[in-house]
Amino acid sequence: MADSPLVVALVGVAAGAVAAVSGFGIGSILTPLLMLSFPTSSAVALVAIPHAVATTARWWRLRADVHGPTFRQFGIASAVGGLAGAGLQPFLDSAALSVVLGALLVLAGGSELLRRRVPLPPTPFWRLAGGILSGAFGGLVGNQGGIRAAALLGFQLPPRALVATATASALFVDAARVPIYVTHSGPVLAANAPLWLAASGGALAGTFIGVPILSRIPEARYRMIVGGLLVLLGVALLAAAT
Repeated sequence: MADSPLVVALVGVAAGAVAAVSGFGIGSILTPLLMLSFPTSSAVALVAIPHAVATTARWWRLRADVHGPTFRQFGIASAVGGLAGAGLQPFLDSAALSVVLGALLVLAGGSELLRRRVPLPPTPFWRLAGGILSGAFGGLVGNQGGIRAAALLGFQLPPRALVATATASALFVDAARVPIYVTHSGPVLAANAPLWLAASGGALAGTFIGVPILSRIPEARYRMIVGGLLVLLGVALLAAAT
């Protein structure tokens, strides 16, 4: 079932809609599904293309809402940190890192649900530091979207600005990693083109469903929704690592 284009497309719709609302979710939802039928490296490569497609569409719909100072400082630093972390990933204990990241996501999401959030000063230092650290940690574990969104919540951005800024940051990572996956996993991508095409179509449809919903969510409720999604992602990472 996990390698059925129809199943992958339907899950892609849900993943695209979640990502359009929260700024993360395509990799977090589609990768575990494909890992039921493929090795982790192949699943990650197959998801990279629909992730890039949907992220590009989401950025285009929200490009006017990107918060310039945060993107130029946090966003670019996050992308650089993410690529550096991904490069170091093979040399470190990914299971232990997943436990730490899972715990951090649960804490970040729980603080939103309990309304005990810790705001970060919107200064260049904190944006750069937050971007580098969240990007590096996400790159080490292979799940950058959740920790990026958790960090951006601390800067008190409005919902559309948060998602738009997170999306613009993710585009840098996709632009760097997709050519690498195409080069190293070309045969896998060619043999399974129906799957990543179905996932891309589903994620794209979900994006166009989710962006209008984002505009209608009050900020207080939005933060609770993202907090709940972060808790779910953190629990999933903890479960997968143990």
